[in-house]
Amino acid sequence: MAEEKKHHNHFHHEQPNEETRHEYKENDEKKHKKHEHLGELGATAAGLYAVYEKHEAKKDPEHAQRHKHEEEIAATAAVGAGGYAFNEHHEKKEDDDEKHHHLF
Repeated sequence: MAEEKKHHNHFHHEQPNEETRHEYKENDEKKHKKHEHLGELGATAAGLYAVYEKHEAKKDPEHAQRHKHEEEIAATAAVGAGGYAFNEHHEKKEDDDEKHHHLF
């Protein structure tokens, strides 16, 4: 009965071998690249929306103030998404540099 209640720890803390480390790095690089592209897409979409709202502010003077606020919010979102994309690109570069550093 005591053996039946024995819990198995599925989270082994073994040192990863070279192949496992390589797989982790590849997966991490793919993740950063994917996130970089998502950040670029978000920056583009938010930037386009800001341009649209700027156009709407000129086209609809009655609601121009609202359109200007939405333009500013979209522009801020575009800058934030661009910064995120830049950060992910930087993280990907660090992984590449680290990989090349270990070769020498």
